[in-house]
Amino acid sequence: MPCMDVQQFDRLVARARGLVGPPGDGPPARRVLGLAGPPGAGKSTLAARLVDGLDGLAVLVPMDGFHLARAELERLGRAARKGAPDTFDTAGYLALLARLRAPAPGTTVYAPAFDRTLEEPVAGAVPVGPEVPLVVTEGNYLLHDEGDWAGVLPLLDEAWYLDLDARHRVPRLVDRHVRFGKDRAHAERWVHDSDEPNARLIARGRDRAHLVVPMT
Repeated sequence: MPCMDVQQFDRLVARARGLVGPPGDGPPARRVLGLAGPPGAGKSTLAARLVDGLDGLAVLVPMDGFHLARAELERLGRAARKGAPDTFDTAGYLALLARLRAPAPGTTVYAPAFDRTLEEPVAGAVPVGPEVPLVVTEGNYLLHDEGDWAGVLPLLDEAWYLDLDARHRVPRLVDRHVRFGKDRAHAERWVHDSDEPNARLIARGRDRAHLVVPMT
């Protein structure tokens, strides 16, 4: 992942931990922390490290679990734009965030994940038990303000924007596509034609974040 010194990471863990209320007679109210940013900024890696650093207080629920399946993208004529705002089940993601914030007592909520090897979402892959006080969710469009995406930010207790210079982010993103099966020429075209237009759209939400995290 992009570099981050230990002190910066420890501050982020402390800030995330601060979202969880103090122990009381009953279970604490569920909080939701969102990590947004362009493709290749390090969202999924930082989110996983945060959850590990929170010692059982948090579960990671990725927005990418709401990618539309390839067959549906092909039916809609959107397969070549996979990753654009209209290639996700936004309403489903909003409904899950609402359930996660206010689950029925004693209920485990199941969330989908995304398998990068298959390039497909996997339903019911992430259990969020009733004892979990913090959900960390990460994805491109948590700060997007168009259409149904505008409903995401009000469901987050905090939203962080991960900021990584394109000089470092783009080569990293190309390498990731290659690692998951694209040849390098195809990966470079995909980043130029699809990921980077999305990145420019995502960057418009930077000022709506509660915290901007520089990824150096």
